[in-house]
Amino acid sequence: MTTASFLPAASRSRHKLRMRRLAAWLVACARNRRSGLLLVIGFAAAHAALWTLILVQLKAAQDIHMDVAEAFGWGQKFQLGYGKHPPLAGWIAGFWFKIFPVADWATYALAMATLGCGLVICWLISLRVVDRRRAFFVVVMLALYPIFNFKGFKYNPDLLQLVTLPLMVLAYLNAFPRRSVMSGLWLGLAGALALMTKYWVLTMIGAIGLAALIHPERRKFLGSPAPWVAIVTLAVAMIPHLIWLEEVDFVPLTYAGSVYSLSSRAYTAQLVLGYIGHNLVLLLVPVALAALALACVPARLRMQTRLASLFTRAHKAAENAVVDISQAINVWIVQVVVALGAPLGALIFTVYLKTDWGISLFFLTPLALVAIPSLRLQSRALFNIAAIWLVVTVATLVASPYIAAREIADNPNGASGYADRSQLARELTQAWHARFRTRWAVVAASMEVGEPMTFYSPDHPARLTLDEPWSSGLTSIDEAKRLGFIGICDSRQAALPECEAWMRANAANAEPLTITTRRFFRGHPGPAITWNAYIAPPAN
Repeated sequence: MTTASFLPAASRSRHKLRMRRLAAWLVACARNRRSGLLLVIGFAAAHAALWTLILVQLKAAQDIHMDVAEAFGWGQKFQLGYGKHPPLAGWIAGFWFKIFPVADWATYALAMATLGCGLVICWLISLRVVDRRRAFFVVVMLALYPIFNFKGFKYNPDLLQLVTLPLMVLAYLNAFPRRSVMSGLWLGLAGALALMTKYWVLTMIGAIGLAALIHPERRKFLGSPAPWVAIVTLAVAMIPHLIWLEEVDFVPLTYAGSVYSLSSRAYTAQLVLGYIGHNLVLLLVPVALAALALACVPARLRMQTRLASLFTRAHKAAENAVVDISQAINVWIVQVVVALGAPLGALIFTVYLKTDWGISLFFLTPLALVAIPSLRLQSRALFNIAAIWLVVTVATLVASPYIAAREIADNPNGASGYADRSQLARELTQAWHARFRTRWAVVAASMEVGEPMTFYSPDHPARLTLDEPWSSGLTSIDEAKRLGFIGICDSRQAALPECEAWMRANAANAEPLTITTRRFFRGHPGPAITWNAYIAPPAN
């Protein structure tokens, strides 16, 4: 029984009336050109703010993820590339932390601000395909997609693609019907911006190219200047980055080939199955909740729709009016190609397919489903799905402190973030200042250890990679020896012998220092970890 069922008859009537008025207001706002934009921006801002609060509490027992610390480190120095990846994620992180303090909460706010921007852009995409009512439904579906909440806690190039790839799709859907030089220019610039995020976006660029070649109206588009202007614009815009690639001997490609190339096809198939299962489960969440929102429409309203479809032809005409079939075909093709292309490509080329690579590839799925013309989306369904989002979000907000405490209590070794690297950064900074009274400039360590030092130390030392050919370019071994550095080896790592050998070779005169750190959260202990540090003095 619902809550309203326990109220007196008069109270139930007033409750239902308030719900109907609220639902009518929401639908009216969503349908209006001006208020619709304000509604979506307000919803995206509320989603970002609430989930920032949730993540701050959920992750209170952990340090930030190393990917986030890496992006912060990139942002300390403007470059045209950072070893493994193009530079856009680092540029944005650098700009963000010039405004906000270097604190855990600011990293979660950055991640959620990124996803909030993605929600607004996806709404603009939806308006090219469906009416405003369905477009808002798509936005709330995306907000319920775990990538846009739980899984979106770490800002990195994968997450940033949820801004740049929707921008590129939006530019394509704008260029396809317009077929003008200006629309082609914007498409080319959007493609270049996406490529400056991560080279993985070539998957989406290829899907858009195939959509343009397969679409029934392809002759009109390919016969216009738009696609050719886009190609030229993208090539010209990428020239500075291509020059940088040549200067660093194409080190990002070396990184990709060394880390993600596999020799076992059976292992590749296992990874592909894991990738497919992981992303299907994530997509099932918004699809199931959207189905619930549709199913909870009162029977009276569903019956009215059925009667209208039986006794008039207006219903079918209205269905076709809310979906632009030509643009829907583009969305369907693009989504199918990226969904199938990644696993098939991994199988063919025996590539290590990470589950996180699916983060940026399925933001069109809610739109692809809602754009099915035969789907009857009642106005009441908008209120239902918004209410579901609110209940899920508020419930998670209330439960998040208890979830964080329970996780560290039940499995203190379950997350790498439980290792207290922030305490290590503070202690090593104090040790450096006590000896040299200068800024700690360089840390030599693996990514898992070194990047948190860059973030948590007030000196923000640049990380020097240990025998990795894909250095970020933020520092060098010569600079490290001139300025002095602290080398760190994690005593638990399998690569401990290699790390210590590097220290003997490059820090023979270093002062050894052993530090043990342990985090306590609400009385629950995290893992006690011993770190072997080597303080190498400056050359002078």
